[in-house]
Amino acid sequence: MLRTFLATITLAAPAITVVLLPSHAQSDYPNRIVKIVVPYSAGTVPDIFARALTTGLSGRLGQQFIVENKAGGSGALGTASVVRAEADGYAVLFAPALVLSVLPQSRNDTGYRHDSLVPVCQTFVNTMGLAVRPDSPIKSIGDLVATAKQKPGALNYGHPGVMTIPHLAMEEFMQAAAVDIKDVPFRGGPQTIAELLAGRIDILSIVIGTEVGQNIRIIGVFGEKRLANLPDVPTFKEQGYSLSPERFGGLLARPATPQLGMCRSGKVRSVCDDRQACRATR
Repeated sequence: MLRTFLATITLAAPAITVVLLPSHAQSDYPNRIVKIVVPYSAGTVPDIFARALTTGLSGRLGQQFIVENKAGGSGALGTASVVRAEADGYAVLFAPALVLSVLPQSRNDTGYRHDSLVPVCQTFVNTMGLAVRPDSPIKSIGDLVATAKQKPGALNYGHPGVMTIPHLAMEEFMQAAAVDIKDVPFRGGPQTIAELLAGRIDILSIVIGTEVGQNIRIIGVFGEKRLANLPDVPTFKEQGYSLSPERFGGLLARPATPQLGMCRSGKVRSVCDDRQACRATR
């Protein structure tokens, strides 16, 4: 059962230690197009982040970096495609750490292990939140809990995929609040907002940032403190639930990739660390 599984796994696994490996790479890397695989559909937060990063990488390294979306299996499909690719540095993954820390532990059909890829550099940390329609009578987490307890099983919530952090965050909240809200999984984030606005789901568990430009209302954020861009939205902790799962990630590659040491310490790393070049990924 999912909630039993949640008791044994961290929502956001500890950051993986990056150890510089000896580099036997050609000094002219990259000398052809580099493909960055995003294991989610176009328009999702990881896709937006990756496209901002490719712009910085292409400009700094003088070679074209392109995004290829391979959605499916909550991120497992695209991840597996990089695991099967040549370990030559020309097919890398841009994804949250959960594709390694959660998916291979929760299902046996991913086609890879937790150590099949290793980090090149971390570029983002995301906060989760819960959203409702503007006309929803649910104005706070307290309202949500009260409604769910008054009408057990009547409410439902959407999320961008089974075993994604928004899904796991909501499951952890329901366990803490002792409420039962039916989950409705989708394939990626954009569709979930349309379903919320159409009234087919009551609540949406999302990555904060997804709400920008959308006519939805955030009722709580999973974080230690309020966000600068949402100063009027209280945290779950302020509303009685000490929960702060987050999603982090960045570039990952095959362990045998000869350019790993160079990428981690050279121009690729400098772009990942450059707030101006990667400003959209922060």
